[in-house]
Amino acid sequence: MAYIQENGKKITTHSFLTKKRNSEKITVLTAYDCFTAGLLDRAGIDSILVGDSVGNVIHGFENTLPVTMDIMLAHTAAVRRGTRRALLIADMPFLSFQSSPKTAIENAGRFLKEAGAEAVKVEGGLEMTVTVKRLIECGIPVMGHIGLTPQSIHRFGGPRIQGKKDWSRSYLMESALALEEAGCFSMVLELVDTELAAEITGTLKRAATIGIGAGPGCDGQVLVINDILGLREEGFKPKFLREYANLKPAITEAVEKYIKDVREGNYPNLDESY
Repeated sequence: MAYIQENGKKITTHSFLTKKRNSEKITVLTAYDCFTAGLLDRAGIDSILVGDSVGNVIHGFENTLPVTMDIMLAHTAAVRRGTRRALLIADMPFLSFQSSPKTAIENAGRFLKEAGAEAVKVEGGLEMTVTVKRLIECGIPVMGHIGLTPQSIHRFGGPRIQGKKDWSRSYLMESALALEEAGCFSMVLELVDTELAAEITGTLKRAATIGIGAGPGCDGQVLVINDILGLREEGFKPKFLREYANLKPAITEAVEKYIKDVREGNYPNLDESY
């Protein structure tokens, strides 16, 4: 599915390494539906991640743990139908890969075969390198994810910066190197100490780093599309989140106007009927 659009060539996993080597920042956003994916794709985003954050953002779950393979496959397939140029990455949900490499291969394969994903994202560091290596040996590109891994949120006890203590710094650096050695084309660094994130980025030679709450020293950045548009729950605004628009008031105002027009008999007019 290597499409070419007027705004440039198809982005592939190799594009990430090329951009890293050329010091070109990589742009990644989440999307969960065809229409939004099309908007991001035409705007020129490098990669669309169908994140398991769909659980929080779309399905109203408290965290990502209840997200299933069926949920992820449906949203990934929808995003695929709206994506042409951007690299499409699917998030592997909780317990879809942790139990064994065999389970991971079967589930990751479904993302590529059934939903049209071009890579999968796997949470975890050193403990996941055997699984990651097997996925890549099977021809499935893998984006790693270290630092704060939301599927382990109960272990972390909440969203805390990772890599401040010596043991944590060592674990994250060793994990990054091991994931690169296993063959990851990139990895997310989430809530990783800014200095450590920059150090990891400079140390890695074959894997691009994509930061979220990890400072400007990464090779690229990822955010949730709903968050940058102001379409989120009140009170949720971490320091790293930059709001580029606030669509909530505009949507509320439009709905209120619609309600008023219907109740007052001003919609529809005769010329607005078939």
